[in-house]
Amino acid sequence: MLQGAIMNALKGIALQIGATFLFTIMQALVRIVSERIPTGEVVFSRSFFALFPLLAMLAWRNEISAAVRTAHPFGHILRGTIGVTSMSLGFSALALIPLADATAISFTAPLLTVVLAALVLREHVQTYRWAAVSVGLCGVVLMLWPHMSGEFDTTDHVLGAVLALFAAGFTAGAMIQVRRLTETETTPAIVFYFQALGAVAGLATAGWGWVIPGFWDAVLLLTIGLLGGVGQILLTESYRYAPASVVAPFAYSAMLWSLLLGFVLFAEVPPVLVVVGAGVVIGAGMYVIWRERRPGARREDIPAPPPGAPEA
Repeated sequence: MLQGAIMNALKGIALQIGATFLFTIMQALVRIVSERIPTGEVVFSRSFFALFPLLAMLAWRNEISAAVRTAHPFGHILRGTIGVTSMSLGFSALALIPLADATAISFTAPLLTVVLAALVLREHVQTYRWAAVSVGLCGVVLMLWPHMSGEFDTTDHVLGAVLALFAAGFTAGAMIQVRRLTETETTPAIVFYFQALGAVAGLATAGWGWVIPGFWDAVLLLTIGLLGGVGQILLTESYRYAPASVVAPFAYSAMLWSLLLGFVLFAEVPPVLVVVGAGVVIGAGMYVIWRERRPGARREDIPAPPPGAPEA
């Protein structure tokens, strides 16, 4: 029994790392195509093509009916609106700032989820969580400082950092709405309706400057969607094999992947303060996860999902 539990935990961890890796590659490709393709077109591709692996998985599990059945369609519309806004802001930020910087700032989302859970859901948040949020926000200031202090020659870095921060805020808002939906809605329905609404929202921007992509850009747009869809499947599967407190810390591997891909693909080396700030935010998140793994921890206070599932 113990060996089986260990194997399941390792499988969950491997799936989480795999999902995080695919999401990071997806973001790198978004950064590449954003030079030529409008954000709305990228959002459409990310959402529409992600439906193919998602629907394949649901059909294989005979969960199509569960995915389309809903008691709260307007709840999905609200979640979709917030999530698509987060996706659009995040993609816009990727066009302006280095991949690692955008990834580091996205780690703000779980901290903001704690704040919104207290304000919107009226959840009880224990003192140590508030302490972790306070420390984490200090790390956010460190990450933003190089962009706001004039260290870079262009104002694009300021705008990109602000967009990334707002994207994290909307991600936190989306997670709050997801928690509301989980009271009555199935996981397949929550994931399916978000992807479908994202595709519709992206398509609605077609009249605002869409372009006909060249062959390689079309391949990249298709790949972005497929990676997002497969990444979402792996992320969801990781929680089938192990508790969130076990797999969540490995979502922070996104920082490692973004540093590696940023350097290899774009010759980007983030400022030291960005890396230090990301370390502070990650440390705050890890501390909360460690505290909540202790016996008697209040599991209902754990915000989900962890970093790595951003707008998905």
